[in-house]
Amino acid sequence: MDKLTIRDIDVAGKRVLVRVDFNVPLDDQQHITDDTRIRASLPTIQYLLEQNAAVILMSHLGRPKGGPNPKYSLAPVATHLQELLGPDVTVHFVSDCIGNEVEDADAALQTGEVLLLENLRFHPEEEANDSEFARKLASLADIYVNDAFGSAHRAHASTEGIAHYRPAVAGFLMEREIGVMGKALENPEHPFVAILGGAKVSDKMGVIDNLLKKVDTLIIGGGMANTFLRALDMQVGSSLVENDRLKDAEALYGKAGLQGITMMLPEDVVIADAFNPAANHMIVDAHSVPEAAVEAEGWRILDIGPETAAAYSEAIQNARTVVWNGPMGVFEMEPFAEGTRAVARAVCYATRNGATTIVGGGDSVAAIEQMGLADCITHISTGGGASLEFLEGRALPGVAALNDRT
Repeated sequence: MDKLTIRDIDVAGKRVLVRVDFNVPLDDQQHITDDTRIRASLPTIQYLLEQNAAVILMSHLGRPKGGPNPKYSLAPVATHLQELLGPDVTVHFVSDCIGNEVEDADAALQTGEVLLLENLRFHPEEEANDSEFARKLASLADIYVNDAFGSAHRAHASTEGIAHYRPAVAGFLMEREIGVMGKALENPEHPFVAILGGAKVSDKMGVIDNLLKKVDTLIIGGGMANTFLRALDMQVGSSLVENDRLKDAEALYGKAGLQGITMMLPEDVVIADAFNPAANHMIVDAHSVPEAAVEAEGWRILDIGPETAAAYSEAIQNARTVVWNGPMGVFEMEPFAEGTRAVARAVCYATRNGATTIVGGGDSVAAIEQMGLADCITHISTGGGASLEFLEGRALPGVAALNDRT
């Protein structure tokens, strides 16, 4: 990685402002239901504390639409963070992220202590990347650290603007995200297999185009596979299809062939007569969906079939580098989860066989965790949108703004 990290600077006795990604799910009682992102930030926080720094944390949570909303307060996160750090560390919380109250709390903060600011998005200036808002945030500290890879694709005040006012370096999580994925894209071991799923092919056109320059095999599943199938003149009934992307899908499929890249599409699929776990469903050949299913209202593809799952698994298990973003079907519904499960098991097998495996994107990460296979993946990315843009080859504003190594 060509950016400075917290290892490269002296933080002893300094105030260090860290952009973390504490955008965690909360239930109706404001209890955190998944603290993965908080735990991912702990190595950076603990290192700074051990180096005798005073640590100020800032994050967004949800979409409060530019104004205070108790539903999106970071107060529950402060409580949970205190539990994770233990009694030897004091975690303070302040009910804003700029202003007199924040400045007073900042001035009182001692080295070895943590101060968590309230939700950045309670101020519309955050997403607008307002320079004065960024300057006020920067005034709280001597050094700025970005450890929020999940927000690095956004040019916001706390991810890009603030870097213009203070020395700006990467935290350990940011370093790992960029390092692992960067190596996978720039210097992968082969065979290199990429697996793309999810609903819309339009979200991943740029990713596919970039990966075709790097991979040996590209596996397509999920709703986006329907658009490819339809582009190749296969019938897909009432399945989700982006008709305005049919020519693009056909062109990408042709490009893969010309470049000697294997693009794998479903050979058999699970179709159902409703988007419902209790719907009637059956397994059919993707090349010959029954005419009755095509003509009947409501039949649609909701998962890859067992033959496809087996073929995909074989390609994955023999890989040396695997990147996966997006499920193979509607895995939240039990009858349509097996395709995603098969891929998850194959990715896990590849890891145990010595491959580097990277999983990014909320749904595929959720599937891995749901199956209890998170521990057998080389790297699980904390950033869905950021990981997609990285795979597309686009510069991430939150990374580009950090200080370069010289």
